[in-house]
Amino acid sequence: MTNRNKLTELDGVIKHAESYQEYKEACEAHDELSGADDWKAKDSCRDYDYRLIRKRVQRIKLARSRGDALGLMSILHEGIHGNLGNIANAALKNHSKIGTKHLIQEFIEQVCQSLDFIYHADEHEVDFYQKLSFFDETSHAFGKSCLMLSGGAGLGFFHGGVVKSLSEHDLLPEVVSGASAGSIIASLIATRTNEELVEALAPQSIYEKFSEWRLWQGFGRNSLLDSTNLENALIELFDLTTFEEAYKKTGRHVTITVSPSDLHQYSRLLNAMTSPNAIITQAVRASCAIPLVFSPVQLKAKNQSGDTVPYIPNRRFADGSLMADMPFKQLARLYGVNHSIVSQTNPIAVPFLSRDKKHSNGVMAMTWRHVAKLAKVNSIYAFDMLENAVSNSGAKMGIHKLRSIIDQQYVGDINILPERGLASLKQIFANPSLRSIERLISSAERATWPEIDLIKRDTLISKTFSKYLKQLKAREARVLTQHNGLRLVEPSKTA
Repeated sequence: MTNRNKLTELDGVIKHAESYQEYKEACEAHDELSGADDWKAKDSCRDYDYRLIRKRVQRIKLARSRGDALGLMSILHEGIHGNLGNIANAALKNHSKIGTKHLIQEFIEQVCQSLDFIYHADEHEVDFYQKLSFFDETSHAFGKSCLMLSGGAGLGFFHGGVVKSLSEHDLLPEVVSGASAGSIIASLIATRTNEELVEALAPQSIYEKFSEWRLWQGFGRNSLLDSTNLENALIELFDLTTFEEAYKKTGRHVTITVSPSDLHQYSRLLNAMTSPNAIITQAVRASCAIPLVFSPVQLKAKNQSGDTVPYIPNRRFADGSLMADMPFKQLARLYGVNHSIVSQTNPIAVPFLSRDKKHSNGVMAMTWRHVAKLAKVNSIYAFDMLENAVSNSGAKMGIHKLRSIIDQQYVGDINILPERGLASLKQIFANPSLRSIERLISSAERATWPEIDLIKRDTLISKTFSKYLKQLKAREARVLTQHNGLRLVEPSKTA
């Protein structure tokens, strides 16, 4: 069998793999046969600054060989970020099925080993509060990754397979956002431990809760669908849990986005930081309130006595994906997020997004991207002019919503998309069968596999920062508790 035939055969195995392990082994065999492994082994490449990365690796190794923790802190503090030397360049993904340059992988591993070295350094050389300050400041500067789950009505169960795959590989970020259908899966992440999440994302469990979410109500009402079944499912899942209570249970920073149902209001991000006492069930119900399909919702919260009271009285909220499907800027401000993993099922965006994993800088590709940007800017301008010209408040609101849909960014650093086709579109407003949920979750897992290696690489440093920062803050909290906050005593290594 010729190499070409073997590569074709491996392409088939990759496409139809039944498990991630099978997929990974086929990718590795493909890279060995195609010559991609030789490309990985060579430092040089015009797609990144290999000289800078090689020099940084040498400096880190030298400092650690000398036991110089302070020197390592200086090296890392002076310029570590997720795209140092353009190592996150999308063009680097074009050369292999899995993995990247060995030099880039070595740099990431050296940084993580250095963080381990600094954390365990003798505290006569680097005292506790120097360590705490270093990890706090440098991790904030480096940033965090987040998982964003878009709207998509019935297609939103796709997110369950993405989350399942990420969780199985210990790659589920601590920061998560969900809009519309994505808010249901995001809230499961917020309120379930890892073990509970596996059970909650099982197809049978999802089917039992949402098999009759679409209950036709008819025209002449305030909405086309009756929300009773959806509300009952959400109450069963989340009861009266608040965002603060969920955070205390799982430690995950989960955000639900909602959009206003009137003019002169903006989208809101509901989470343990911005709205700790808001009740998750009502937030999800509001985020799922697709205009005309479901009626808008008044949010609820718990007061100091534990009673349920209106949250933001006299205001009702609707579908979170209309104005904040992917709240990049808000999450960056709240949590220092600068890297995003997007599970995108929004029917407005999905048909226009490329499934091609390769990034092109060719003339035609750049021209197409430029034309698309011009079309977006011109459309926004047209809607602004139209909104300014009409006086009817209902018309203004509709135009404003359409403008918001066009103005949004629907892709992140890593994008996981469902299969394109009528079979997927049929599930948007259909009541699911157990088989359709199984297929959707299975296809989501398969769609996640090509990104697993990249996500591991992109999140390893931030996860290492987070691990050690949590441990240092826990030590600090124990010492402060022991001294009742009356005086600050430097923690010992055994504290």
